[in-house]
Amino acid sequence: MNVVRLVSAALALTLVAPGWAEPLSVKAVMSPKEQIQADLPTAQKHFVLFVHREGKATGSGVLAGAQLTEYGMHDIRPGLDGTPRGYLIAKLTDGDQVVIQWEVQATFVPGPDGKPRLLDNGVWRFIGGTGKADGLRGAGILHIRAVSAADREFELTGEAVAAKP
Repeated sequence: MNVVRLVSAALALTLVAPGWAEPLSVKAVMSPKEQIQADLPTAQKHFVLFVHREGKATGSGVLAGAQLTEYGMHDIRPGLDGTPRGYLIAKLTDGDQVVIQWEVQATFVPGPDGKPRLLDNGVWRFIGGTGKADGLRGAGILHIRAVSAADREFELTGEAVAAKP
């Protein structure tokens, strides 16, 4: 009898809850459209790259199928570390847009060939949107990987909660 009450209560909660977190898992290969690089006059090689990239998200969740645009600032000390950060604007399949703020810690580790290998791992969060994406909340993990000399794969995983009217 207690099991029946527990299942009934859980079902009732799912029908009246203000919003449940929906899993999100997308990848997008981002290709540069504009780039400005400034090499800084320091003893250790150090540059700042301002980049505008575009790509299409594939996977599951609210961002699946979205056209993504990155506006990023990548502050890098090659072979050591870096602090890339920026924004993604996601144009959803219905035309609504979502703004995603992200930040990554770039860490260079020894690769199998002895050359430095870059680990770009960080976090993202929704900070605004239009239409049905207005009030969207969520956050998660971001991984950036080089897939060619110019292109980067952005992988976002996490959770999203749509605002209920």
